Amino acid sequence: MRALAEGEAKIRVAGLRHYYRSNDGGQVPALQDVSFDVAEGEMVTVVGPSGCGKSTLIHLIAGLIRPAAGDLLVDGRRVRGPGSDRGVVFQELAILPWRTARRNIGHGLEIAGVPGPERDRIVARYIDLVGLRGFEDRYPHELSGGMKQRVAVARTLAADPKVILMDEPFAAVDAQTRITLQEELLRISVVTKKTILFVTHSVDEAVFLGDRVMVLTRRPGTVKESVVVPLPRGGRSWDAVNHDGRFLEVRDHVLQSVRAEVTGPQAAPAASR
Repeated sequence: MRALAEGEAKIRVAGLRHYYRSNDGGQVPALQDVSFDVAEGEMVTVVGPSGCGKSTLIHLIAGLIRPAAGDLLVDGRRVRGPGSDRGVVFQELAILPWRTARRNIGHGLEIAGVPGPERDRIVARYIDLVGLRGFEDRYPHELSGGMKQRVAVARTLAADPKVILMDEPFAAVDAQTRITLQEELLRISVVTKKTILFVTHSVDEAVFLGDRVMVLTRRPGTVKESVVVPLPRGGRSWDAVNHDGRFLEVRDHVLQSVRAEVTGPQAAPAASR
């Protein structure tokens, strides 16, 4: 895939490095020389072995932690901390238990001082978009796990960020709900045309959702490869892709790429037989 020109990259990461302090005061490398671009409107998914720095990458681009070295730019502007141009959806739900679904979705708009009538209009749009009509006045304890995650996604979308960062947002829900949420996210991403970086530990999920799948190496994580998924995002469903040779070929390739990082050099002799 060709490198993006300066104005084409919605997210640009260049030479990114990050370390964590160990208990003995030393440094544990998490990411090493990570470089990639994400184009406007593109959905890029990130997979790799456990501990390779996938979640760290999301936290860095979100501005929640600062890198040891390298450049992070969103819309050509250097990331120096959290900002309204980036919305984040985590695996751990951060919706407020004392607010209804409607008021959770509008929370960021309230903080931004958006007038009531305009806020109500925006919230109503995203309630419809994520399929929560009829549940907008329910409290979190009255909602299923999947519905709570829809609230979290709708709240992020309602704030209208330029980039959405998602850190394993569907990992805690059951398998059937996860399939539904994946298909809903594809539909929403096509409608909103948002730029999305999505971290997951599931290869199937990564290939199903992404325009490209970025594979990270074992720790310290760096970009091993970026694999294009040759299927229109807007036309995907699980029923369709499970019988599509193109999807299966990419999935198997990405799976082998990740497994090679998990098993390490000892897998090489078997691969050469």
